[in-house]
Amino acid sequence: MLQKLFSPTKNSQVWNFWLSLSLGFTLFCGYLALREGFSSAWIVQDDARQHVFWMLRYLDPQLFPNDLIADYFQSVAPVGYTSLYKLAATVGIHPLVFNKLLPPVIGLIASWYGFLFCKQILPLPLGCFITSVLLNQALWMKDDMISGTPRAFVYPFLLAFLYYLAKRSLIPCAIAIALLGLFYPQCVFLASGMLVLQLFTWQGMGPRLIRDRQNYYFCGVGLAVAFVVMLPYALHVSEFGPTITRAEALALPDFYDKGRAKFFKAHFWDYIFGGGRSGLFPRSLYSPETVRLGFLFPILMNFQGKFPVLKQLTKQVKLLLHLIIVSVVMFALAHAVLFKLHLPSRYTGYSFRIILVIAAGIVLTAILDVLWRELQRVTPGNAMNIWIIGKKLLVGLLGLAIAIAILFYPGLEENFPNTQYRTGSATALYEFFQQQPKDIMIASLVREADNLPTFSQRSVLVSGEYAIPYHMGYYRLFRQRAVDLITAQYSSDIELVREFVRQYKISFWLLESASFNPDAVHGNKWLRQHKPVTQNVIASLRQGNIPALIAYQDRCRVFFDGNYTVIDANCILEDLM
Repeated sequence: MLQKLFSPTKNSQVWNFWLSLSLGFTLFCGYLALREGFSSAWIVQDDARQHVFWMLRYLDPQLFPNDLIADYFQSVAPVGYTSLYKLAATVGIHPLVFNKLLPPVIGLIASWYGFLFCKQILPLPLGCFITSVLLNQALWMKDDMISGTPRAFVYPFLLAFLYYLAKRSLIPCAIAIALLGLFYPQCVFLASGMLVLQLFTWQGMGPRLIRDRQNYYFCGVGLAVAFVVMLPYALHVSEFGPTITRAEALALPDFYDKGRAKFFKAHFWDYIFGGGRSGLFPRSLYSPETVRLGFLFPILMNFQGKFPVLKQLTKQVKLLLHLIIVSVVMFALAHAVLFKLHLPSRYTGYSFRIILVIAAGIVLTAILDVLWRELQRVTPGNAMNIWIIGKKLLVGLLGLAIAIAILFYPGLEENFPNTQYRTGSATALYEFFQQQPKDIMIASLVREADNLPTFSQRSVLVSGEYAIPYHMGYYRLFRQRAVDLITAQYSSDIELVREFVRQYKISFWLLESASFNPDAVHGNKWLRQHKPVTQNVIASLRQGNIPALIAYQDRCRVFFDGNYTVIDANCILEDLM
């Protein structure tokens, strides 16, 4: 009976059973994420603070008026992503609630297509189940899917594309390409490259064009869909453009070590092959650790006689190689025209994870098959001695250990699933700002300002969370605001402070108990990016110079909770001192 686990079958009941188990594992992971997501009224996914907060406008159009930050993040959001959230808001689902409900649904779709795509490569139910479990572990140990942001949709739609490409299902494949374009446009380049490679076959020492007209029609339709869905992005002229150039990025501390958008690295190997935004291999690629076994796949392929399962691989296994080729080519192109195609790692991080998971699933299935065959092997003459019993026991224990590792590995992880949820602690502060008019502007350099647009639904002038430097039309204004705020907050000239308040129409100024401590300023890595103004501020504070704003902390205070102080900016203008 168990041997049938390693044999192909067309029995739909068997396939449905293993698919159901795969989806059940996904539901369990989703339950863990939902339990954490709804454990507090003041909890939000890290990236949702950037990509979802502005969608509160769908519920109340009066929120975030003339807000540079909200306008920018709304402008760069893909149309499919925004339309989905807008639809949810239309039927009464709060965007931040919808953001928490989405990941389990996305996970189910990704699991479904991951299982089906694996079936096209290795038609063994157990193998597809193992691959699906590894896929779920990989997705829930990374904060892509849980974010509910555009990158969360890469996995279900890319896996759907790969599945329909393997099946040569034209219409579903075209739909998958369109969805990629609507939710995460960069992956359309991967899909297009995959389609082009379907027109070639390897003969002798080099590639040759195929002669099958049906393939040309299939690829032509797919490429046409890709062109149509990407055309609006090509023609769109952003009000926050242009995209930052390599030369401009090299001049900004934001792109170096400890910067908000760290990209450039001291060593070439780390820059090209290491993790982060510039590297070929993301740091999270090897989570769970069991996926490292995927690197054994090309080695095992040379020993198919010893691993019978590998003989059951279909010709669609070539799609994994095609995806590697296309990903590396796009990675190189992204580096060549740096930032025009966004970040190079975006073209390998998602695809390599899928490839490595499937390869690891195949390797584990092949190993378990060999171990099971060893247990089933009949000893000549039915002789059973201590050596044979010990060997079979060792083989059985090894197989059991592998099975346990596959299913229960996440139990060894401290944070599974890796939700990257952020829980707000300054609830009184959030509630205070919620009670203020919707058009206020808050000036602050404290880290808690990252949470105010989400939890208080009020605008902040700047905040480290929103310091995204990829479009200079946005970032020049943003950085200038930050420099002006740092200068005003630590200036001894009250007139300079008042001019800042007038220029940016500041309503409230948020400070914390350590705001004027030079060591605290030095310890804030986002503030340190704004050289030389921050260096001058730290030097001034250490010399004993007193910022003018300190004199207004008590007289103009409208909120205080022991750590945070909110100053009424209009009080500063009225010069009550």
